[in-house]
Amino acid sequence: MVRMANPFETLGLAPAFAIDPARLEQRQRELNRAVHPDRHAGKSSAERRQALSRAMDINLAYRTLRDPASRAVALLETLDAGASEEAASSDLSLLGEMLEQRERLEESRRERDLNRLHELAAGMAEREQRVLGDLERAFAGLLGAAPDAVERALGLQEARRLLSELRYVRRFSEEVSAIEDEF
Repeated sequence: MVRMANPFETLGLAPAFAIDPARLEQRQRELNRAVHPDRHAGKSSAERRQALSRAMDINLAYRTLRDPASRAVALLETLDAGASEEAASSDLSLLGEMLEQRERLEESRRERDLNRLHELAAGMAEREQRVLGDLERAFAGLLGAAPDAVERALGLQEARRLLSELRYVRRFSEEVSAIEDEF
């Protein structure tokens, strides 16, 4: 698997979970203006290819950092923690809870209970916001004053657990949308 360049470095940003979306977009546009093909029209084909490659890297970095889940993965990789699927923690209580939520979702689907479906969706939307806030705090602790080895290990473990929870919550929300489409 080809490892992507560090998206924070690509965009010239300090690693952080809390990123202002407007600032992120502004930075992407600034960098893309510098490598735009019109600026390299009179240059060699190698220089034009290099500019195109740089533009693709900039756009990939922007897409990565725009999404909180992929931003969390990038931060874990930046912290040399590895954020691969295998490294994600398996929280049995989270798995059990999500199974229960999916059963409720399936019941509302079978019964075509739109009100209950909306309640479940609202609950997951609230949960997603809580998880995003928790991720922001977890990464702030990891990226702030240098934590000792134990704090760092615990912080990384918590960040991985929260990333896993965010992924479950998002999948659940996607399932709700699919059921709404059925209705």
